[in-house]
Amino acid sequence: MASNTEDGKSFARRDRLLEIESQVQKWWEENEIFRADSLKTPPKPGEKFFGNFPYPYMNGYLHLGHAFSLSKLEFASAYHRLRGVNVLLPFAFHCTGMPIKASADKLSREIKTFGDPPVFPSSLDDQINEPDTEMVEEVAKTAGKFKGKKSKAAAKASSGKFQWEIMRSYGLSDAEISQFQDPHHWLMYFPPLAMEDLKAFGLGCDWRRSFITTEVNPFYDSYVRWQMRKLKKMGKIVKDLRSTIYSPLDGQPCADHDRASGEGVQPQEFTLIKMEVIPPFPPKLRALEGRRKVFLAAATSRPETMYGQTNAWVLPDGKYGAFEINDTDVFILTERAALNLSYQKLSRVPEKPSCLAELTGHDLIGLPLKSPLAFNEIIYTLPMFSLLLDKGSGIVTSVPSDSPDDFMAFHDLKTKPVLRAKFGIKEEWVLPFEIIPIIDDPEFGDKSAEKICKDYGIQSQKEKDKLAEAKELIYRGGFYEGTMLVGEFAGMRVKEAKNLIKSKLVELGQAVIYSEPAMKVISRSGDECVVALTDQWYITYGEPEWKQQAKDCLANMNLYSNEARHSFEDTLNWLEQWACSRSYGLGTRLPWDEDFLIESLSDSTLYMAYYTVSHLLQKGNLYGSDTSSVKPEQMKDEVWDYVFCGSPFPESSDICSCLLTKMKQEFEYWYPFDVRTSGKDLIRNHLTFCVYNHTAILDKRYWPRGFRSNGHLLLNSEKMSKSTGNFKTLREAIQEFSAEATRFCLADAGDGMDDANFAFETVNAAILRLTKELSWMQEVIEGEGSFRKGPCSTFADHVFANEMNIAVQMTEKNYSEFMFREALKTGFYDLQAARDEYRFSCGKGGMNRDLLRRFMDVQTRIITPICPHFAEYVWREVLRNEGFVVKAGWPEADTPDLTLKLANKYLQDSIVSFRKLLQKQVSGSKKADRGAENGPNLGLIYVSEQYDGWKAECLKILQSKFNTETREFAPDNEILEALQQSDVWQGGNFKEIQKLCMPFVKFKKDEAIAVGVHALDLKLPFGEIEVLEENLELIKRQLGLEEIEILSAADSDAVEKAGQYSSVLNQNQPSPGNPTAIFLFE
Repeated sequence: MASNTEDGKSFARRDRLLEIESQVQKWWEENEIFRADSLKTPPKPGEKFFGNFPYPYMNGYLHLGHAFSLSKLEFASAYHRLRGVNVLLPFAFHCTGMPIKASADKLSREIKTFGDPPVFPSSLDDQINEPDTEMVEEVAKTAGKFKGKKSKAAAKASSGKFQWEIMRSYGLSDAEISQFQDPHHWLMYFPPLAMEDLKAFGLGCDWRRSFITTEVNPFYDSYVRWQMRKLKKMGKIVKDLRSTIYSPLDGQPCADHDRASGEGVQPQEFTLIKMEVIPPFPPKLRALEGRRKVFLAAATSRPETMYGQTNAWVLPDGKYGAFEINDTDVFILTERAALNLSYQKLSRVPEKPSCLAELTGHDLIGLPLKSPLAFNEIIYTLPMFSLLLDKGSGIVTSVPSDSPDDFMAFHDLKTKPVLRAKFGIKEEWVLPFEIIPIIDDPEFGDKSAEKICKDYGIQSQKEKDKLAEAKELIYRGGFYEGTMLVGEFAGMRVKEAKNLIKSKLVELGQAVIYSEPAMKVISRSGDECVVALTDQWYITYGEPEWKQQAKDCLANMNLYSNEARHSFEDTLNWLEQWACSRSYGLGTRLPWDEDFLIESLSDSTLYMAYYTVSHLLQKGNLYGSDTSSVKPEQMKDEVWDYVFCGSPFPESSDICSCLLTKMKQEFEYWYPFDVRTSGKDLIRNHLTFCVYNHTAILDKRYWPRGFRSNGHLLLNSEKMSKSTGNFKTLREAIQEFSAEATRFCLADAGDGMDDANFAFETVNAAILRLTKELSWMQEVIEGEGSFRKGPCSTFADHVFANEMNIAVQMTEKNYSEFMFREALKTGFYDLQAARDEYRFSCGKGGMNRDLLRRFMDVQTRIITPICPHFAEYVWREVLRNEGFVVKAGWPEADTPDLTLKLANKYLQDSIVSFRKLLQKQVSGSKKADRGAENGPNLGLIYVSEQYDGWKAECLKILQSKFNTETREFAPDNEILEALQQSDVWQGGNFKEIQKLCMPFVKFKKDEAIAVGVHALDLKLPFGEIEVLEENLELIKRQLGLEEIEILSAADSDAVEKAGQYSSVLNQNQPSPGNPTAIFLFE
């Protein structure tokens, strides 16, 4: 534990909380408070709660981001446990995948290169400028075969910080770090530390059920193998050749969780048009003339427009190459595109582009081309300045009839001789070519690009934003509404002709299909990923019948927000086959093809069911090394089928029948799980996979009931980042702030799917609040004899009791809806404010002892889910109660009296108003100017308890024109017409009465829309005079007056008491809910 003083600051309050947490955790552990066991009798609705959380990856310490998502589950579980529900919250540790193996290998390479302990160079640039070929080759060989040198960009991505330095940041000594060259050492080191941190956090977990993944744990390994075999037997795992995001350095597909950046990015498909270069070839290509066919390979997503080609575009200063595709064809394109092609079986040397000549865009300008489908027999290569080399092939075919970019660039070259001269462009390359209509767009005609550029006032190819907007508009309209005017498919809708034209081009050998990542993707090994055609195992997500099952499951789940539901629906619409195997990393091997490992997002889709039996198999051992009850090899498929799928009892099994029966009982008692909490980023993969796998393997009655997704956690309103130092592990947060203050701040951080904020100001304030509250409760218990006894007898007593009832009711609602920030507000902030108001309102009469006892009981119980250590300590050590508060039951409460709440609000608002009137009157008083020492000593408060006259008539009309369900009024003209026909208008001046009534009508309309129909009542639901008279002492004390009289504004004798201040009364006339006051000197 940290000392009480650091840097001159006192941390005694923080340290007091840490002491309490340590003591309370011992109580819980000794009494196995969070142990969860099934019952033989199936649970009725609401009798059990099983929640879980995506197991975190074990390549380092848990951080506050983990804690934030986990806190949603922890608070919900604690709430249900408090209510007396049988709660299961298990927790496991994910070790599958490549990050641990990649980090261990990186550490080995650093030791090999720089020594043990390593002596690193003073500048990382030394390493970046000269990539270590041996290191790159070594990791590539581990993946299967040599993949070529690592690029400079990749070197920067992976070498930004040495792995040894990262391990040092964990507080490890140099001697300890060397051990992490063995990837299995990570599995032994970090999971127990994570468990320590979570226990210190106060997680209400049944730790008997914890486990790690990978084949290191033979029981979990057996379970995952059974799951995969079952999916394959059902035809939901197939081997196929298809495009996937791929890491050349790792030599395997790069799934979302294998990426350092680019999570969620999918392959994007183009058609590469083979534009044949017509001899004579330029000097740099002359060696190929007569020996190879050379093509400019132009990437397009609109093959249907190829009829209208007028030229090809290149970037003048762009770098290109002539790459061998096969024994006959050479493609001119960028090196990046060539690398992608080489992984798509379009390179003479597979996975290694062979460049025959290096070129620039200048070398290509003026090349004559023969392009497929083009009506122009010969077209030429021309310069375009906005062309991007990191998208497509770096070569673009120009169709100015339907592309705004092409139209403006071509128009510039046609109309600007100076521009042509700058690049040596001959007139015959440009001027003879005209726009060729190929598609009829209902909105923009058959020359849509020209039309939209004129409509948008676009004058130059440099107007990028306008061109992008125009392009999106006509591309979308042309595709869905356009009709082909030319070619074999003339008369056909574009959306129908597009794929037919693409297929024809490919069949005739005039184009090839090319794919690349839709955006840049960097693997955890640091290289830029490509799209590869890989022959491997896929899970057939997206298969129609299976997708419909997933949709049916989702429709019946509680997702807690429309935003989450829309995200799941979108994912189901696009998600298709998922590569489930890898050759590099840690994990479970594919049971029918053991050269491959099951990737990390595919072994984590059904493990929530494994929690129900893990403690019976692993006997509380994380690694499954305790085989005293059953041996892993005894867990045959028929055993798993019996436990989870309702199959017949496995007569051939030699496992004790009582154990098998118990396992089945555990699963059927706890399943389905009630909620899974997670960051929103997992919707597009893990959580959707979870739905798919549950619907495929388990009976419908065991399908998931709920997912609760949340946003990311900011730290002091900025993104958490190790590189910027704005980062904090869970361990650091507990040491610096305590677990209770950390939990308090996590609850306060936010509830929805927007990003939440962990603010140091809030967490430090929590330390002060909790310790001050503890001290206050101790003082109350010690001084109980000095408090008033007996039932509620004063207005303040009744209000305080009512506020506690409201807090109990509202906080229960907020907890049940996973609105923990709101629960903290209603169950702590508002309750504390009510206590403080009660303490002040009681005055000389003092507070009621029984009410204070009830307050401490209610406050302790309803803060328990968020601050359980604090609550447990108060429960046992301060209030001297038996048992444990975490299972004490939700506090009972009477139905809240909303009228009493309104009456108290009226009282408090009135006092604030009186104080302002007093200050205003005193500051303008002549007596005050003459030096009256004590100011006014008499207050006259005037009350008008009911609207009458024209105001009453207006309110009756508004009541008749108000929809209480929608909180909307009829149109103003309808209200005005009703007013004209009422007694208010009869015989009066229309304009004068309108001037008088309409401001009041508008005010009451706005109030009713804001607070409801009761704003239109002619009087309040309580007696104003009665409330004020009952609280005269409080009002006197608040205003510093000796005497106060409560008077009716309808009483002429009472009005006369105002004397010379009657003008003040006229200026501030009272109305229901708005008393006024004047102050006199006597």
